[in-house]
Amino acid sequence: MELGNAYLAALRLPALLDARADTLADELDESVSLAVADLDGVRFIHQATRRRAMSVSFRIGDLLPAERTAPGALFAAEWDQVDWTRWRNRLSADPTNAAFPAVPPQPAIQSTDLTASLDLTASLDSTGSTDSTRFGARVAQARRDGWALDDQLIEPGLVAVSVPVRDPATGRVACVASVVSHTSRHTAADLRTTLLPRLRAAVAAMEADLRQAPPPEPGPAPSGLAAWTTASKHELGREFIESLARGLTVLTAFGEGRSALPLTEVARATGLARATARRALITYEHLGLVTTGPDPRTFTLTPRVLDLGFPALSRTTLPRLAAPHLRALTDRLHEPTALAVLAPGTGTEIQYTAGAGASRVLTVDIAVGARLPATGTSLGRVLLADAEGPLPPTSRRSAPGLRPGRRGTGIRAALHRRTGTRPDRPGGRRGERGHARGPPHPPELRDGPAPRPPRHRRPHPDRPPHRLPLHPRPPS
Repeated sequence: MELGNAYLAALRLPALLDARADTLADELDESVSLAVADLDGVRFIHQATRRRAMSVSFRIGDLLPAERTAPGALFAAEWDQVDWTRWRNRLSADPTNAAFPAVPPQPAIQSTDLTASLDLTASLDSTGSTDSTRFGARVAQARRDGWALDDQLIEPGLVAVSVPVRDPATGRVACVASVVSHTSRHTAADLRTTLLPRLRAAVAAMEADLRQAPPPEPGPAPSGLAAWTTASKHELGREFIESLARGLTVLTAFGEGRSALPLTEVARATGLARATARRALITYEHLGLVTTGPDPRTFTLTPRVLDLGFPALSRTTLPRLAAPHLRALTDRLHEPTALAVLAPGTGTEIQYTAGAGASRVLTVDIAVGARLPATGTSLGRVLLADAEGPLPPTSRRSAPGLRPGRRGTGIRAALHRRTGTRPDRPGGRRGERGHARGPPHPPELRDGPAPRPPRHRRPHPDRPPHRLPLHPRPPS
């Protein structure tokens, strides 16, 4: 992720435009993406997806063929003859798009001569008929209209409309914003009439943000990025490839405010010799990971850096990342562990996202997805400590699945009742009350005040207390 983040930070577009994309996704209740050109492909740099049973599975870093996307037609509108030649060569060598694992394979393109003209990319349309959708014609239409449409080009049911976001300094396409939907909600014609105007308004706001964005302020120049490789070599010996590790640190020298670096700056940031840094940059340029910048003496990262594991890692969710660590902690402490986040849209509740249970006869089982008041749990109070604004008031509502009782709300009773222990001696037995001592509860259920002692009835003032006789009365 560090290598991909270096490219995204140097690009700055996600940081400047992702808030607009997220807001548009919330307004339309549809997925919104930002994509950049990567040679004859399209690569995502931001995704604002909707949570549905059937939702878009693309992630940041995924690469799609230009001819099967709406952004691809907009990027191709600026291609020169070299770019078209590269695209035709790739299409001849890989007609089924096998080199693009993010999209389903495409039937082989039926064409007699791919080099005759620019729009000889005939392929089966979404209905499976013999009518062909020609990429060159779509590119020409996108150039005229200033927007492009994807009518089930990737797979049946998936439709999208795209508008270019232009660089205010050059007027060229910096990235493309797209709204993606399903035919069960919008048809292709419906996208043009209902969603396109709002997408254009959002793109206009994005371009205004780019014009008004201050120049990046680079922090202190990094130094010695490759210093750790020597210690790792001494620790691991011949099993550690130090040259590979040093070469990868070259990519981390780039970042926000450091998008174009000369060889001298790369060598200074990594601590490598100029000759070593130069060989690494030449290798990466051959692999398509870096390219020369506006100044031929500088180098910049390309979107292909995201190919170095970023899409696969971006698909890994936080619960999946945390699961092995929670299990290891549970095995070490022999106590249940849990992971929670602030529930979206509330700010007053937490939602459990992962957990690991301990092997006990009696244990706590809080299901993933359960919500509890943030102020009534230690997890919630930790999350609220970093929240902005005043803390929410203590919630008195019962959580789903917990019944209210005489000791306050069901939440407080469930979380703070020390089952099997005496209130005045935490951890002690309640032998006099006949309760069995249960297993220790996890810290999540130990918070809060101890329960109040049971109330005793006062004797009635006009009624003497009932006493049992010391000796039984003789029978009359």
